[in-house]
Amino acid sequence: MATAAPPAGPSETTAPSLGEAFDRCQAYTKARASNFYYAFLSLPKPKRSAIYATYAFAGTVDDIVDAAGAGDEQRRALAEATSLLEAAYASETRDWLGLALSDAVIRYAIPKPYFLDLIAGMEQDVRQDRYETFAELEDYCYRAASVIGLICIEIFGYDRGQRDTAIAAAIDLGKALQLTNIMRDLVEDAERGRVYLAQEDLRRFGYSEAELRAGMQTDAFRALMTEYAARAHAFYASGQRLIPLLDGPRSRMCCNGLQGVYRGLLREIEQRDYDVYSERVRFSKSALLAQMLRLWLAGALHSRRLRLRPRRRAAE
Repeated sequence: MATAAPPAGPSETTAPSLGEAFDRCQAYTKARASNFYYAFLSLPKPKRSAIYATYAFAGTVDDIVDAAGAGDEQRRALAEATSLLEAAYASETRDWLGLALSDAVIRYAIPKPYFLDLIAGMEQDVRQDRYETFAELEDYCYRAASVIGLICIEIFGYDRGQRDTAIAAAIDLGKALQLTNIMRDLVEDAERGRVYLAQEDLRRFGYSEAELRAGMQTDAFRALMTEYAARAHAFYASGQRLIPLLDGPRSRMCCNGLQGVYRGLLREIEQRDYDVYSERVRFSKSALLAQMLRLWLAGALHSRRLRLRPRRRAAE
């Protein structure tokens, strides 16, 4: 996965203000992940700043691990990330990233285990480059993406009376996004020696890693990708349950925008008959913004329909 260079590191001699720390997190998110950046713009500033802080932590740690080389260096980088996380929860950090993260996790009472699972997913990515079963891949998708969704809903706010449904839907939505990424990034991942498609599925459909590395678009490949698209669509459908449970139209707009853009990428892959080899599937900035506006409007109208829905009368 190609990444933008992170902003200047936390070695300032003078501690930044909280506002400066959040500005750095926002700039980092915009440079690294435009899909996320534009989706988050619909949020009110306090929630938006907290989201940028948590994304900057996840992305910066991922970048550092990628740049660390292999073996002991990567493990050391993950240990430093864990130390930074602990310091953030204890309000004992003054660098830009720790300062912003500390405010976010304390302000929104984000459970620390979510971040620990995220770091565990990065550690898993360091030591594992193949997944034997789809169940194993699902477990990885949870750590790589679903926990991000669980962190986000703590910031968005949601109906605590339906907590189990909200959590299950957020987990499934994360899996949908990660499967979409896996399908889109087959070429880049193969170049890095990584194959995320489950080995059992490669065997079942009769498509080899050698064919994948060679970019061979066979009938077996298209059947395999059709299966993964169907799984992703099922996770998106389950994830949709989350949107009406979120607090306020702006949180619903954000979530609808994010899931809608990635769902759009999945549909684009399908429309290209699963040709992810010729060029990377992406939207232009203008197309992304136009799509985001439509999705925000749909999210807002969905919220309005919820407010205007008449109460059911007692049985007559």
